Amino acid sequence: MPVTVTEAAAKHVSKYLARRGKGVGVRLGVKTTGCSGLAYKLEYADEVAPEDLVFEDHGIKILVDPKSMPYLDGTQLDFVREGLNEGFKFNNPNERDRCGCGESFRV
Repeated sequence: MPVTVTEAAAKHVSKYLARRGKGVGVRLGVKTTGCSGLAYKLEYADEVAPEDLVFEDHGIKILVDPKSMPYLDGTQLDFVREGLNEGFKFNNPNERDRCGCGESFRV
């Protein structure tokens, strides 16, 4: 299944890339850390690496490294505002459990 972004996330990424003046999209991955084992990595990407899996949704490129793909398959990246806080939220159908602090997850 593809990795997708919501319209809200796409607008936020587009705005940030325009302000930044460069970039091809966002790079999404996972790293081993935290109490539950895995944490999401998200960064703005300036170029597409040869090994990247590239998805495009709402005009935004999402780059995923092949090692992270089994954990991110079908994930939707959203951008939410809750009160005074705002940030990216990962809607991952593979997530089985999340640590109490919300920093890591398990599949």
